[in-house]
Amino acid sequence: MRNVHVDLGAKSYDIEIERGLLKTAGKRIRALLPKAEKAAVITDSNVGPLYTRTLRKTLEEEGFSVSVQLFEAGEERKNLATLGSLYNGMAEAGLTRSDLTIALGGGVTGDMGGLAAATFLRGIAFVQIPTSLLATVDSSVGGKVAVDLPEGKNLVGAFYQPKAVFIDPDLLQTLPVRYLHDGLAEVIKYGCIREKALFEKLEQIQDDTELLDHLDEIIEICCNCKARIVERDEFDTGERMLLNFGHTLGHAVEKTFNFDTYSHGEGVSIGMTLLTRRSEALGFTEPGTADRIAALLQKFRLPVSVRMGQEEFLQAIALDKKKRGSAITLVLLKNIGESFLQKVPFSELGKYLPK
Repeated sequence: MRNVHVDLGAKSYDIEIERGLLKTAGKRIRALLPKAEKAAVITDSNVGPLYTRTLRKTLEEEGFSVSVQLFEAGEERKNLATLGSLYNGMAEAGLTRSDLTIALGGGVTGDMGGLAAATFLRGIAFVQIPTSLLATVDSSVGGKVAVDLPEGKNLVGAFYQPKAVFIDPDLLQTLPVRYLHDGLAEVIKYGCIREKALFEKLEQIQDDTELLDHLDEIIEICCNCKARIVERDEFDTGERMLLNFGHTLGHAVEKTFNFDTYSHGEGVSIGMTLLTRRSEALGFTEPGTADRIAALLQKFRLPVSVRMGQEEFLQAIALDKKKRGSAITLVLLKNIGESFLQKVPFSELGKYLPK
């Protein structure tokens, strides 16, 4: 088993990575929460039929009374209406402050399940069991939980740390190829901002079979990188912003296409490439960096361009939660593995956007 400890004082927790872990999740959760009686499993219509039965069995073997809160899959369901239905289900199940929720699924499930846990009864325990590569290496770690509004992504949320993150790489074997690559965009992000050796390793990997063979190691590197950053900046006021590389433009792409054309990872892929091309042109980034990033992304069939004009980007970014007053902080690269924050007045943002 691989273990990454996130040291946040009283809110510390472990990320456990082990193949076959789902079958022993009940025992692990019981050790964490010996007094809990009820567990609400929050999952979506894609993941639930695959894994809920196994999770329910292992929980019931440890004496938990289990309810399942199922919602329709899709980023468009990550909203206040779905969140409200989760609250209703948790109330009907009779959850108390000594009980817990378990987010079983991808990033949408983890974000909504975490926000439901953070706010139901003013906060109950929750555990993350991510089932997508994107959630495994990114959204399940660090305590950011949120839902979207029509005006933008993740505009209603909180910082709320899980009691544990349990990662079973075997669950990723059932991912459609598109969503395996979707998560890989976030993996490549880590390589770009801090983990040069990881980026170079990915450049050497030839195909998806080889990628899956190295997943345990890749997941550990990404989780360890994020854990160390979160420990130093839990509330995203400084260094943690580096994890947003590609996200400002990426979220704009997702929003402009109504969250139903490009997945999150595909948006980030486009955002990393376009922003780096502009930062090269502005003299901030080593020449050739954008081409190198684009080549790696395209090897895994991720998009690196989009039919959007500068005005469309500006309109979509106007409500980005990373905006502070009349400025926004962008994440730029000096080169692969070395990143920095650039505070940009909104009036000058156009320089950093494609024409």
